[in-house]
Amino acid sequence: MFRKHTLIGVGAVAALSLGLAGCSGTAEAGDDVAATATSVADFGTFADLEAAAIAEGQLNVIALPRDWANYGEILDAFAAKYPEITINEASPDASSADEIKAAKDLAGQDTAPDVFDMGLAVTLANTDQFAPYKVQTWDDIPDALKEANGLWVGDYGGYMALGYDPDAVAAPTSLQDLLGDEYRGKVAINGDPTQAGAAFAAVGLATVQNGGALDDFQTGIDFFSELNAAGNFLKIDVTTPAIASGEVAVTFDWDYLQLSAKNSLEGQRNWEIVVLPGTGYAGYYNQAINIDAPNPAAARLWQEFLYSDEAQNMWLKGGARPVRADAMAAAGTIDEALWNALPATPETTVVPTAAQSEAAGTLLGENWAAAVQ
Repeated sequence: MFRKHTLIGVGAVAALSLGLAGCSGTAEAGDDVAATATSVADFGTFADLEAAAIAEGQLNVIALPRDWANYGEILDAFAAKYPEITINEASPDASSADEIKAAKDLAGQDTAPDVFDMGLAVTLANTDQFAPYKVQTWDDIPDALKEANGLWVGDYGGYMALGYDPDAVAAPTSLQDLLGDEYRGKVAINGDPTQAGAAFAAVGLATVQNGGALDDFQTGIDFFSELNAAGNFLKIDVTTPAIASGEVAVTFDWDYLQLSAKNSLEGQRNWEIVVLPGTGYAGYYNQAINIDAPNPAAARLWQEFLYSDEAQNMWLKGGARPVRADAMAAAGTIDEALWNALPATPETTVVPTAAQSEAAGTLLGENWAAAVQ
């Protein structure tokens, strides 16, 4: 459906939120200030940061599909706010691993990525590739969703949900329904769970919905093995055209991506979304700055924009839950109409810890292929 392949998670099991200055200097002090700045104070003022970024004139982003969580509008809004800065969008379909590889392969070149958007597993494995930076709204971000020094920060998230064509299948009320004959050859996940965050989370959802715990994803692997043995697991690359053609009738994906699919399918195919009752599985994607960013001031200005009220409400418009939601709600700056329009969520929500994500990734690498062959 959407091809942003990243492994996802956050640093603590908790319900998904519903509801520093270094050495002084200014933008004119040279690139060293921007490359080592850990907050706006290192530039002097926010206006100094803006001036430094405008002087660079470029921002290199990678792996940002425009139909992913409203990224297209966010990119365009930044471009409109800072027309002097050209955004270079590279490889929108790249994986998190590809982002890191590009940064290493292109180190020292003007085309290297300035910033990253990744899930937790890849993030934690590559912290030496990130530059610490704390945005001005740092205090609004829950501690569990950020690295203490600002190496990486959660930004937007959602719940794993089922999307389905009501004209092709009955509305699923549990994962056990998907094992029935009606769903033969009709159920797919968004990618390979050893590589793709949404697919990884699908196995996580299957784990907790079938009585398992996040400490051991084997229960989820066993469910998909059973789904495959029943002939119901469709192992294809899920795209919106595949859904529109009727090739796929049920998908596991993040709720905000299901919403994007529903909107893009309007007039072509009916598409409904359900977050199953019981235990919900949630996760956030993370932002980080390349330690070797060729445009270090622009990279930091981009981070400031992503965590502003404006961009956080744009995640919300895309159906995702912004990381600053609770603080914005308290301050009265959240878009209440969009906030209140989010689908109902389970009473109990789990999010894998870093250790659980790493263990699950190892287990999937060892057992997934054989389970669904």
